[in-house]
Amino acid sequence: MSWSTESAQTMPTATSDPKRRALGKGLESLLPSRPAVVPKIEATHNEPAGKPLEIPLDEIERNPFQTRTRFDDSKLAELASSIAATGVVQPILVRPISNPTGQPHYQLIAGERRWLASRRVGKSTIPAIVRQVSDEQTMEITIVENLQRADLNPMEQARAFQRLSNEFKLTQEQMATRTGKERASIANFLRLLRLPEPVQHKVESGELSFGHAKTLLALDSPELITSAAQKVLALSLSVRQTETYVQGLINPEGKQKKEDKPKDEIDPNVREAQDRLRRHLGLKVQIEDKKGKGRVVIEYSGLEDFDAILTALGGNESE
Repeated sequence: MSWSTESAQTMPTATSDPKRRALGKGLESLLPSRPAVVPKIEATHNEPAGKPLEIPLDEIERNPFQTRTRFDDSKLAELASSIAATGVVQPILVRPISNPTGQPHYQLIAGERRWLASRRVGKSTIPAIVRQVSDEQTMEITIVENLQRADLNPMEQARAFQRLSNEFKLTQEQMATRTGKERASIANFLRLLRLPEPVQHKVESGELSFGHAKTLLALDSPELITSAAQKVLALSLSVRQTETYVQGLINPEGKQKKEDKPKDEIDPNVREAQDRLRRHLGLKVQIEDKKGKGRVVIEYSGLEDFDAILTALGGNESE
């Protein structure tokens, strides 16, 4: 995202928002914190350390770790107009990579929108800072840059965290430390990947919100989730209405008819606590209360659910 159109926006600071304190350190803080072990690549420019260079756009290739899959074309056009008028104010970040031809070649780390907009208006070069960084650092910086400048949609975030887990073997605790996200939030994003593909697409397009998706995950089969999602979209249900609808599917009134004697009515306070737990965990929760004593039953269907429960209860601090 370009400084030329977006630097005027007020960004949260590390002191004003403790949950995002790690993000406030900026991209540069990620570079010296863990020295990268990367193949030695001979420099093709005798550039001063940390100083931007004017690098031909054709010598730069896209970032393979890019977590964003959607770029708003109208905003990209607006950025291109700004760059055409005033140039690129904030340099992009690149790393040198091997090239069979021996010619200078680079790979984007941060600033893909500035690179795309510059190409759109016919620029031949772009200011860039060159850094020697590993694949892991490149992906970390890409995620943090996107989180700082423009929120990814929920599915993009989920896939980004999945890549950090699968490709770089980071635990949820490590991901939370390096990206400034709460661990419970990361666990919830990863659980979105359990949604059926058609439902994931609806979340990615914005037709279903993160709240809708989290609520639908309380259902125990892909078919039921898909059917419920279609109903939510058809009726334009709010998140709260979706919660009521899903709980009706989980606990249909017909179950009570099997008993000869009707159950005692649930205390409104107990019901509210039960619903809050269901919304927070995205799992089936039942509170059995008798005069202030009872038990809380939480159902889970896999290790990810179990880990989410431990995280929410603060009982998984070993990682």
